[in-house]
Amino acid sequence: MDYRVLLLLGAEAMFALFLLYRAKILRSPASWVVAAALIAGAFLIRALALDYETLDYQNFLSRWVAFYRDNGGFRAIRVPLGNYNIPYLYFLALFSYSGIRDLYLIKLLSIFFDVLLAWGALRLCARFTDRPNRKLACFLTVLWLPTVVLNGAVWAQCDSIYVALLVLSLALALEDKPIRSMICLTLSFGFKLQAVFVMPVFLILLLYKKIRWQHLFLFPLTYLILVMPAVILGRPLLDTLTLYLSQTGSIGSGLNYNSPSVFAIFWRLQDVQPASTIAIAGAFCFMLLVLILARKQTDRIVLLAAVLLAIGIPFLLPHMHDRYFFAADILTLILAFSIPTFCLAAPLAQFASLLGYHAYLKLRYLLPMWYGSYALIAALVLVFAGYLHELKRSREQTDPPQGVANL
Repeated sequence: MDYRVLLLLGAEAMFALFLLYRAKILRSPASWVVAAALIAGAFLIRALALDYETLDYQNFLSRWVAFYRDNGGFRAIRVPLGNYNIPYLYFLALFSYSGIRDLYLIKLLSIFFDVLLAWGALRLCARFTDRPNRKLACFLTVLWLPTVVLNGAVWAQCDSIYVALLVLSLALALEDKPIRSMICLTLSFGFKLQAVFVMPVFLILLLYKKIRWQHLFLFPLTYLILVMPAVILGRPLLDTLTLYLSQTGSIGSGLNYNSPSVFAIFWRLQDVQPASTIAIAGAFCFMLLVLILARKQTDRIVLLAAVLLAIGIPFLLPHMHDRYFFAADILTLILAFSIPTFCLAAPLAQFASLLGYHAYLKLRYLLPMWYGSYALIAALVLVFAGYLHELKRSREQTDPPQGVANL
């Protein structure tokens, strides 16, 4: 392996340790040793996986980088290519200039965002606990989470990018930093459309006054800035702004693609169009239910609502793929460390996702995918019950006792 790759990987590991130092949760020599050892182990596993090639890399990512290399790098951004949005294509074009193998660079990019993902998880968890060991455990568990390791270091996928930015946007909103929150949210959406699964929770944040209406204008402004380099390089502005609309057909016409969605249970359905319509309506109604119930707002309600959306929306929608529950994997983990009452939701979500990962990476099913669907149903029931309890508790704390007038 190229020594430069090992140096970059080592730098990312040191960056992870630096973020823990900055968070001021390494308060003893023992905590430093444990953190350093576990970070080193997490990055060793990633180093061992760097040479692994999947069909996605061979058939798509490697060819896209080669296209940029053969057609002038950034100048070729003006040409429609693949089914990723513009920001990720910037990186692929950048990699085409390097003498380092593009497989390594693609994976190193995702691994860097694995670190930012762990950092965002720590910050969001810090809204619910002051215990340094719990926050440290959350950070390190993200780095060791099987789907996180497999997604970037093995599969060369980029889900850690949009989810890291999404988690940071939630943490920043709860920290009363709305401008940075909206910028991170826009960047998350800019990298992957799947950010929309969780984005409705920002309506609750509006009611909670963590986000103001005027901050919403940052979303289109940031998105325009994000894609403007491609427009300057020759890509049509309207086509660039509406890229996601033109890509909706690329998700496929099947009801399910190795996903633990509801269609893994009803896999025998043949009438795709009516089933899709019913499922989309069901997902929309579920979203409305979560939002309408949130008449009172607390940090806990925001987190629980985000988890419900991250699980429930892709669970109900048609055409879902194996990696579309990555945000659910992370948010259920954060929930487990933030409010341990819900600790079972994290392994249930992880089990469901791993069935899809196994199906793709091994080209065979470990277990029927509907096992994962029922695991997600159990997670949804657990979290939804907690959501209702938290809503009831928040109302009891804010409503005046019976018989006492509001003066």
